[in-house]
Amino acid sequence: MECSRRRLKSLRTLTLLAGSMAATVFILHLAVLATPPRPAGCHLVSPLLVGPRPARRTSSPPSLEEISKRMAWVSAGGLYRPADCEARHRVAIVVPYRQRPTHLRALLQHLHPFLRRQQIGYRIYVVQQWGNGTFNKGRLLNAGVREALRDDRWSCVVIHDVDLLAEDDRNTYTCDTCNPTHLAVAIDKFHYRLPYPAYLGGVVAVTPEQYRKMNGFSNQYWGWGREDDDLWKRSKSPQDHLRLITRIVIFSFNFPLRVGLSGMKVVRPPVAIARYKMIKHERDRGNEENPYNHELLNRTEVAWHSDGLNSLTYELLSKEREHLFTHLMINVGEKPGLASGKNDRT
Repeated sequence: MECSRRRLKSLRTLTLLAGSMAATVFILHLAVLATPPRPAGCHLVSPLLVGPRPARRTSSPPSLEEISKRMAWVSAGGLYRPADCEARHRVAIVVPYRQRPTHLRALLQHLHPFLRRQQIGYRIYVVQQWGNGTFNKGRLLNAGVREALRDDRWSCVVIHDVDLLAEDDRNTYTCDTCNPTHLAVAIDKFHYRLPYPAYLGGVVAVTPEQYRKMNGFSNQYWGWGREDDDLWKRSKSPQDHLRLITRIVIFSFNFPLRVGLSGMKVVRPPVAIARYKMIKHERDRGNEENPYNHELLNRTEVAWHSDGLNSLTYELLSKEREHLFTHLMINVGEKPGLASGKNDRT
């Protein structure tokens, strides 16, 4: 009799468990049905591209408030993700900046719609050097890239000068998986052609792995490094051209040289689509020529392993999510021999 009662109790327990499991499965099934389907991956080639389009190079672009009103589809911090498909690329746009408010407004007005048509997921980071000291673009970019990679898991980083406006959205802001990509191949200032074969400026796309592999930019170039095209125009002979190419490559924060030394090469899209307009400007105050940069020439090949991302020091003073961009205020320190009075961040 006792055994029968136990068996009956066990059967009741199993029945209750089975009913509970069935109810759980039913609820999960309803939840799956209620969940909106995940968007399919975006097209390999965006159907929204329009091709060649004149870049509006105006001396008086709208205010940030006016631009924001027109771009309600941009999320806080300059973030955008396609609404109807899953972006195939996650891109951090890093813009070094100081004392160029008009250029910044012109770039933001142009760049957001340009990138939206490419159906990539992106965020724009404006990396500003704090204070009025000598500009150090290399150190500022290293800090900006590091903070962007701390912010999210980006698959690609595009380093973008504030004064360049792309003219063709088929020049996609994405990364080659093996090598750095030079996007600003043809700039109107240089008559839409490379000013010299080793030129690697303006807009460059690198994966985080590639940036680490080349150890980023040099931190040692303060002020103008004489990479300006005026030096190119002054040369008199083929030998002078060769010497100038070497100097310009190294002065441009060693970036092209680092690409080669790290075992990579530069890839470029066709000249016909990699076209840009440059906004005219005078050289910034605090970015004067620095004669000390000449002394760095002979140290490049032996110093690049230890001078760059792995030796970077800076202080992140603020990080603000503006509507159209994420604003990073960076203290890069002072030129050697000047006290900064700030703590460094690594």
